[in-house]
Amino acid sequence: MNDAAPFTSIGVIGGGAWGTALASLCAANGVATTIWARETAVVSAINDRHENTEFLPGVPLPKTLRAAESLGMAADCEAILFVVPAQFARPVFAELRDATGGRPVPVALCSKGIERNTGLLMTEILADVWPEAAAAVLSGPSFARDVAMGMPTAVTLAAADQQLGARWVATVGAPHFRPYLSDDLTGAELGGAVKNVLAIAAGVVEGKGLGESARAALIARGFAEFQRLGVALGAKRETMAGLSGLGDLILTASSPQSRNMSLGIELGKGRALADVLGERNTVSEGVATAGAIHALALKAGAEAPICEAVAALVAGEKNADEIIAALLARPFKSEA
Repeated sequence: MNDAAPFTSIGVIGGGAWGTALASLCAANGVATTIWARETAVVSAINDRHENTEFLPGVPLPKTLRAAESLGMAADCEAILFVVPAQFARPVFAELRDATGGRPVPVALCSKGIERNTGLLMTEILADVWPEAAAAVLSGPSFARDVAMGMPTAVTLAAADQQLGARWVATVGAPHFRPYLSDDLTGAELGGAVKNVLAIAAGVVEGKGLGESARAALIARGFAEFQRLGVALGAKRETMAGLSGLGDLILTASSPQSRNMSLGIELGKGRALADVLGERNTVSEGVATAGAIHALALKAGAEAPICEAVAALVAGEKNADEIIAALLARPFKSEA
């Protein structure tokens, strides 16, 4: 794996905090990197000030990193890091396919979510819209600011083609950013989606002041839900117990820096979902993903009461007190 050649050029699709952190990482590795963003102000700030003042303020970026409003400039690169939120991915995949002429471009999927209307994972959306693309999944416990500031981080890099995976590792890997190679794309991306939903629940526990014991119990029982669903969908247990599964869940359900946990905290305090979302310029994927996870669990016959509760909460069907009471009233059972 250490002998694999990095890609010569990378297009990063998505100019938010995570896309910017990954673009900075590639550029610092000496890879010609172009980041695409819809926001003119983001493009100008990266090119002129070498900083994403909107989504990652205060973090200096490599001067070699270039930003573009033209999707075609990023699509011309040898490989693509895709960091557009899951609910907006489909039309951007279509634009990329048109811009590349449908050539078989390596695409590493770095967004964590499930398409709400279809219940499809990111790899499935990509295969549906751009079947020629060669998919990989990059997921794990990684806050954008930590990565951009050079803090030690480890993630899962999943690819069916191990040679392709090795090239991705060579492209993004650094002493402070350690990708561990896997061939389990389903497990890697499912973990990133489920943990966002569970992080909202963990935030509710925090917002309601229910204590650290309750949060630890929620993380453990939430992980049991993830394992049941993952097994039903063909994920490997070692992936679920690894960085992109348990590792990402621990991070996201333990820190208010998490967009999903911080949202759950506000809901636990009794605030309305619309009011919380209206104050943010970033996406909390767990809100859109909760219903899709619940539907997947029902279809797979996998019991997932916490994910079901979060789906009801964000849909406005129940409030935080009602879902907590319902979960605590469940019959006693064996641990499984």
